[in-house]
Amino acid sequence: MVSAAVLLPALATASYAAASASDDNPENGAESQSARPPRGVTMEVATVLGSGCPAGTAKVTPSDDGDGFTVTFDKYLAWGGGDAPPTDFRKNCQLNVKVNAPEDYTYAVVGISSRGFAHVQAGASAVRRTSYYFQGSSETRAVTHTIEGPANRSWRFTDRINRSELVYKPCDGNPNLNINTEVRVNAGDSEEPSFIAVESANADAAYHLTWKRC
Repeated sequence: MVSAAVLLPALATASYAAASASDDNPENGAESQSARPPRGVTMEVATVLGSGCPAGTAKVTPSDDGDGFTVTFDKYLAWGGGDAPPTDFRKNCQLNVKVNAPEDYTYAVVGISSRGFAHVQAGASAVRRTSYYFQGSSETRAVTHTIEGPANRSWRFTDRINRSELVYKPCDGNPNLNINTEVRVNAGDSEEPSFIAVESANADAAYHLTWKRC
């Protein structure tokens, strides 16, 4: 017999491949809200840490025009219930990103989009959560989405940040942007395993930036 630990990631990959073609098309989402980035913007990842992104399993790709970046994962899957290991119900990943730009410009996260697949039993639920802040700041923004079982489908969440709630990088310094994400399974009273995944070719997370002069 093949263990559930092997079957669940395999099922996630197969389900991604079978998802509708529309899931591969990017949505306009928050990108339409973004102001034009200044010239010369570069981005570099200082650290990628977490149980959902072991070394070498996450890739960060900046956009060509400086309006954001995309993260893809190879091992970002949480599962719980049934014979799932008790520590696997939650996985997390923390990104520390340095954005270099002209000194007279600042930026804020204006949108977050992510997609993946979930297999959730009746009575169980799965959660996708993202929070972010600038290093050294106590001002944090967070978005949370819950998938209630029964569900066996691809998912896509797109969040736009209201202009009044944007958190801009301080103009008197250059702190890095910290992004904390997690996926979690609440097994409830289900005796069968459930999972939520942000991995494979049809899954990623994108962070969209907006710019202004200091």
